[in-house]
Amino acid sequence: MDETGAADAIRKWLSSEKLETREVKDPQNFLHLHVRYPPTKAAHVFNIVIPKNRNLVLIYSITRVDDGQQSEMKDHYSTDQHGWETWLHDTRILLTQADLDWVLHIGKKDETPGPLQAFNLSRPIWFDGLTQNEFMHTMRHVWLTKLALIHKIKFGYGPGIGKPGPVDDWISKKLEKTSKGSSADEEKMNIDIDETGGFGRSFDRDEWA
Repeated sequence: MDETGAADAIRKWLSSEKLETREVKDPQNFLHLHVRYPPTKAAHVFNIVIPKNRNLVLIYSITRVDDGQQSEMKDHYSTDQHGWETWLHDTRILLTQADLDWVLHIGKKDETPGPLQAFNLSRPIWFDGLTQNEFMHTMRHVWLTKLALIHKIKFGYGPGIGKPGPVDDWISKKLEKTSKGSSADEEKMNIDIDETGGFGRSFDRDEWA
């Protein structure tokens, strides 16, 4: 299977599962799709990417932590630093055991690490193992792991206020790209960010018009 065959198969599988998709203009990749998954009102944005000159497809989803939850995390590590660091350690272990690639975006403004501002969960599938079963189960696995972390955050730090909080890593990257005059890279970074807001917010069909 080559890039074209993989892209055609992926589009066919997503269509057969009645999943809404949108093509993203992304010159750095052979294919970049935004997919609404799971097919419910509480869906989140998933990215399906086939990088150029790579024999794989990457499935990933990025989530911003609610601003209210970030505030609760700040209160936690200001009053119980060990408890906060234990929570963060347990979260890293949970994700490592999930058999996924992951990135936690932790606040950079204080000496103490925190709060958790966003997380990115991903998993690659190489073309020689790409089947509909493997592809769909990978999407499901990423979603269930994401849901587990969402519930863990809600249980520890409340439902939030319905407003996505800041992400220091992205702000610093935007400033760096702007200073270098690389608007194309900045645009790509904006595309990759899951802007669905608070956990469980209904999907806005207008964004897919």
